[in-house]
Amino acid sequence: MTANLLKAELKRKGVTYAQLVDRLAAIGVDEKEVNVRNKLSRGKFTAAYLLQCLDAIGSTSLRLD
Repeated sequence: MTANLLKAELKRKGVTYAQLVDRLAAIGVDEKEVNVRNKLSRGKFTAAYLLQCLDAIGSTSLRLD
């Protein structure tokens, strides 16, 4: 479920996985695109990672519906 929320937010913001990797790097999170894809497809990542991704894409709120 959390992965779906993050995927929806990425889509809403128009951010690709490659762009997310670049934006994560800008805030000091070293990640590869393949790792991002795997984390989101498995749905296994920490709350801290979710918050880092949301920060990287400039989300200040998250739609839960």
